[in-house]
Amino acid sequence: MEKYLLLCDWGTSSFRLGLYSVAEEKTIDAIQSADGIAGIYRSWQNGQQDNNEISKEHLFREALLKQVAVLSNKSTIDLSGTPIVISGMASSSIGIVNIPYADTPFDLDGGHVKSREFPAQANFPHAIFLISGVRGEQDVIRGEETQLIGIWSLLAETGRPSEGIFIFPGTHSKHIYVKDEKLMHFSTFMTGELYQLLARHSILKDSVQTDNDLEQSSGNLQSFKKGVQQSLKTGLLNTLFTVRTNQLLNQCNKTENAFYLSGLLIGSELQELRKAALQPLFLCSGKNLFGLYKIAMEELGLAGRTDFIPPATVELAAMQGQKIIYTQYLKNKMLHE
Repeated sequence: MEKYLLLCDWGTSSFRLGLYSVAEEKTIDAIQSADGIAGIYRSWQNGQQDNNEISKEHLFREALLKQVAVLSNKSTIDLSGTPIVISGMASSSIGIVNIPYADTPFDLDGGHVKSREFPAQANFPHAIFLISGVRGEQDVIRGEETQLIGIWSLLAETGRPSEGIFIFPGTHSKHIYVKDEKLMHFSTFMTGELYQLLARHSILKDSVQTDNDLEQSSGNLQSFKKGVQQSLKTGLLNTLFTVRTNQLLNQCNKTENAFYLSGLLIGSELQELRKAALQPLFLCSGKNLFGLYKIAMEELGLAGRTDFIPPATVELAAMQGQKIIYTQYLKNKMLHE
């Protein structure tokens, strides 16, 4: 294997690139940005109106080269020729190329992933190893399955459950049911996207004040808890209008009301876990949502059966999973050569 690997977790609205040292068996440097797949895809669509000569793959490769240059300068290491392993939305219809999904049940050893390898080119001196996602009967997942493989390997040190549900909060939150070292099935909840749509484009937009970095003050968190508890009382479509009446009746300020709305949505998502059998739960969240989901799980009586994976571990999980998948691929490739 090469001296270094470039490990890329490329989501719809986010980009993370890590430099993995094979000898040290760890990520030694990383960068991240908001240059997600969706933005680059929109740029390609807009460019198509003016210049049909630009291919979608070319635009993505250009974006990758810029990010590799940033990481190379930051790490002071020449990364020419270093392979790039990519998971997430890069293998979707809006990404570099669409790769078919793997099916469930899906082994968590990293050896049954659908993938595609692209050789280096004269103007792009990096081989690309692109990882696809997983499909269920009526659902799909891209990216979180790679994170899960990474987390699953890290749990080997503390003990793995025979079964459990792994919760990945986000724009499209995923609840993944694992049994006997296999991803059996999963559910998607559009929690984050629905929050953005309601807060920015619905009648509720004038009742909330949202910022990228809202302070989690005592008053804001009390409003969040109130929203979680309210989510238990009536259906979501009816409960959402209380965000409007909170403002009309001066029951809280607009920032507190934004936390209340978040509590309604996260509480509605997690209610599904109260209905499930008493399997162990694992919260796998980055630091931006960890605190709110932890509070919501406490409010809903779920904390007692939940392991809270540290956000720092979760943020490295995708790269751990990518390294495992790529190593398995190289082993299988050698066996067939």
